[in-house]
Amino acid sequence: MGIKKILEAIFECDFLDVSYGFCPKRSCHDALDTLDEVIMTKPINYVVDMDIEKFFDTVDHRWLMECLRQRIADPGLLRLIARFLRSGVMEEGKHLETDRGTPQGGVLSPLLANIYLHYILDLWFERAVRKRLKGYAGLVRYADDFVVCFQYGSEAKAFGEALRRRLGKFGLRISEEKSRIIEFGRYAWRRAQRKGKRVATFDFLGFTHYCDKTRGGKFKLGRRTARKKLTQKLKAMNRWLKAVRNAVKLEEWWQILRLKLIGHYRYYGISGNMPKLKRYYNQIVRLAYKWINRRSQKRSYNWRQFSRFLQYNPLPLPRIYKPYPVLARGCISEEPDEGKPQVRFCEGH
Repeated sequence: MGIKKILEAIFECDFLDVSYGFCPKRSCHDALDTLDEVIMTKPINYVVDMDIEKFFDTVDHRWLMECLRQRIADPGLLRLIARFLRSGVMEEGKHLETDRGTPQGGVLSPLLANIYLHYILDLWFERAVRKRLKGYAGLVRYADDFVVCFQYGSEAKAFGEALRRRLGKFGLRISEEKSRIIEFGRYAWRRAQRKGKRVATFDFLGFTHYCDKTRGGKFKLGRRTARKKLTQKLKAMNRWLKAVRNAVKLEEWWQILRLKLIGHYRYYGISGNMPKLKRYYNQIVRLAYKWINRRSQKRSYNWRQFSRFLQYNPLPLPRIYKPYPVLARGCISEEPDEGKPQVRFCEGH
């Protein structure tokens, strides 16, 4: 923790605004708000959605130390960090030495990963990539999860190829199964509407982003809980209820269940995601009913009795904690040629 505080004081002032992961006073919701602002106010036509394969396991120690030397001259501190990286891992009671990756669970690992990507991705994108582009491009990154929005499809494809070469130079690889370039934005949505088709979606920070419309029929960015994340959350809750149902008294774990639901709402409770929140709540109620009745061979409640129990011991209902960001939206007057979008700004809608 002491080393972490020292590194934060040195590097936090260097990190670019595109980085949100494990930064003081920055959160996942801030990254989501920035992505919303970019797609809603900029002439976005393509989204590069790429995933770094096993990033925390493949960080090259030699290159990471080179990144640290850009701002640290104290050999003692550098030697201490190098020892931390070489500490190895324990698997099935055996100690294994590693020459790649950051120790999982270590308090220093997220910050070291952030420093690594700051030099390899963020600075490269801002200083080398954007200067060569003719259209708009924006990067939003949270730890190793990032999305890049482009105005032109040719530049998006060129960036995808350049990114593979760039990461390969530093010992990283793109997961081809989870990476793609899709048409996305207001223009893609309008073209798809005319053809009776749907625009592709992409996942970022646990949310599926899709093209939606307002009540007035205008374009807006829609977000809902990603199917994979929802399934993982339900499976984890099922395992927890199964393990805890006989370990402690009902009144004790029921209060913990309430807190777990509130925690889920606080993260996934963003505007437009109420249907997924309700689905999660309904599934949790069914799981609670299932495991309450499996504490012994005798059923504790039928559904009517359980509904009455819920009336006197209610679980928190779904709630929106994060409304749409109050921003000046970029309003495109008419659909222009993709080459020269004309933007005018209004107070918002």
